[in-house]
Amino acid sequence: MLTILFGLILSIYHPPVSYEMSLAGNFGEPRPNHFHGGLDIKTDGVEGKPIYSIGDGYVSRVTMGKFGFGYAVYVTHPEGYTSVYCHLKSFSPRIKAAMRRYQYAHEASDGDAYLSPLDCPVSQGQLIALSGNTGHSTGPHLHLEIHNTETWNMLDPYDFIGDFINDTVPPKAHGLMACPQQGEGIFNKSTSKQTFGISASRLEQQFTAWGKVGFALWADDYMQASSNHFGIRETILLVDDHEVFHAVVNDIPMENNRLVNSWGDYEYWRQHKTWYMRSYMEPGNTLPIFRAENRGVIDFSEERDYQLEYVLRDYKGNESRYSFIVRGVKTEIPHSSMPTIDGPSRLFRWNQTNTYSAPGVQLVVPYGLLTTDMCLQPIVRLRMDRLSDSYTFYPSSYPLVSDGEISIYVHPERLDGNEVVRRELDPSKLYVAADGRFAGGDYHDGWVSGHIRELGSSYALAYDDEPPEISPVTLGEHVVLRLTDAGSGVASYTATVDGQFVVFDAADKQPLVICDLSETPIRKTNRTHQLRLTATDNRQNTRVFETNIIY
Repeated sequence: MLTILFGLILSIYHPPVSYEMSLAGNFGEPRPNHFHGGLDIKTDGVEGKPIYSIGDGYVSRVTMGKFGFGYAVYVTHPEGYTSVYCHLKSFSPRIKAAMRRYQYAHEASDGDAYLSPLDCPVSQGQLIALSGNTGHSTGPHLHLEIHNTETWNMLDPYDFIGDFINDTVPPKAHGLMACPQQGEGIFNKSTSKQTFGISASRLEQQFTAWGKVGFALWADDYMQASSNHFGIRETILLVDDHEVFHAVVNDIPMENNRLVNSWGDYEYWRQHKTWYMRSYMEPGNTLPIFRAENRGVIDFSEERDYQLEYVLRDYKGNESRYSFIVRGVKTEIPHSSMPTIDGPSRLFRWNQTNTYSAPGVQLVVPYGLLTTDMCLQPIVRLRMDRLSDSYTFYPSSYPLVSDGEISIYVHPERLDGNEVVRRELDPSKLYVAADGRFAGGDYHDGWVSGHIRELGSSYALAYDDEPPEISPVTLGEHVVLRLTDAGSGVASYTATVDGQFVVFDAADKQPLVICDLSETPIRKTNRTHQLRLTATDNRQNTRVFETNIIY
C-alpha cells in the first residue's frame, strides 16, 4: 500500500532482496537510445539469490527472452503500479506452473504468458524467482523496474524502496559544456561548443558571452556501498539565483525513451563515450521531466556579470553546487548558416514532416521524429548485382525519436542469370534490411516499404525464400534443437509430440529451443514418439522438422 502526501509517494513497499542493497545502476541513467528504466541491484556476482515481491498483488505477466529482459516476472499491485523483475535465472514453482498452464491453454511457445488476478496472487515478501544473468545482461544482477500500470510510464524505484538504500554521497560534476545557439549567441569569442573541466565547486575561469547560450553538464552520482557511478536525479540551473532549468528524473513515458539522445549530447557521446546532459531543451524535445524558462537557454543581453550556479541532488537529498561567472560582453554574432557539406544535402526541419526522394528511394520522417533541424546527407552505394542499391542518410549514427518510413525500388533485372530470378521473385519475400538486419517490408507497385529509426544505418532490399534451419542437438527426455534463420529471422515456432502440443523454451543467449518432456502432458512409456517442430521466419517461410524419440 502507499500513502500519498503532498503529491509525494511515501513508500511502504519492501526490498526485492533480503540483504542490504548495493546498486550497479540507477533509474534514468542516459544510455544510447534509452534511459535506464530501473535499478540494477547487485547479487554479489552470483546467480540464484532469492527474489521477493516488493508488495501485495498478482503476477500479471511472465516472459522469457522478451525485450532483453531474459526471464522476467511482472507483479501488478492494487495501488496502480506494476513491478518488473528481470534477468532471472528461474521462476518460483508456483509461477512457473501458472505460466505453463497459460502456455498449454493457448498453445503458445513464445515465452510470453499473460495471467489473470486469480491465476497467481502474491503477497509482499513472497518468493517469486531466483536472480540470474539472462537476456541482455553482462553479469549477474537483478534489474527492477516499476511502471504506472495504466500509462506504463517508467517510474523511479527509489520512490518505492529508496528508504532501504543507504546513500550519503552527493553527486559530482566533472565537466561543463557551453553551447552557443547557432546564429544567436557567442561564448568566449567562439560560436562552437566548448567544454571545461570542473575540479572545484567554483569555476575560476574567465567566461564571456553575448546572446543566447545553453549549457550542459557531465556529472555522476555515487553511493558509498558501490564503486559504480549513476545518473543524476535532479538538476537545477540558476542565473542570478533565478531558476532557468529544472529536471527531475522520476517519471518517463515509454514513448519518450529515445529523447535521451536529445537531452544528452548524442554526438559528443558517440565520439567520446561521455554524456553531457543539456540544461536546456532542444525545440522538439517533449520530455515531461523538465521545467524550463525559455527552454533553459540564457540570453546574455547586458554588459555585466551573470552569476550561474548548478544544484545537483540525489533521491536522498545529498546535494552539490557548482558556480561560475559569465561576463556579458557585447560582441557581434556571426550570421547563421548551415555548415558546409561536401556532396548533396537536404535541410530537415524539426517542426514539420520531412521527405526525401531520389532514384530508387523515398524517405519520410514525420513530425516529432527530430528534435532540432539537421542536414540530411544521403549516400548511395551502387550494387548492380543486388535487388537495390544501398542507401545511407547520414555519415554517422543519427537516431530518430521513433519510426520513419523508407521505400526502396526493386530492380530484379540486375539479377539476370541468378537462380532467384529464374524462379521468379515472390514480392512477399522481399524486405528492407538495415545494416543487414530485418526492418520489415511491404511490397506495392515495385516498391518495398519498411521502418527506419537510424539515419546512419545502411538500407537495402533483401530477399528471403529459405525457411529456418532446424537440427537436433540432443533427443530423448531432454530435447534440444538448434533453430536458426540466416535471412529475415525466426518469427515463431510450435511443437507437438504425437500430435499433442508441447512447450519448447528458447535458450538464453543461444539459438536453441529446449523441451523437458517430464514437464509436458506426454506420458513416459519408454516407447517411440513422433516429435514435430514447425518454425516460420519473418517472410512466412516454414520448415517442419520431424523425428522419432524414445521416451
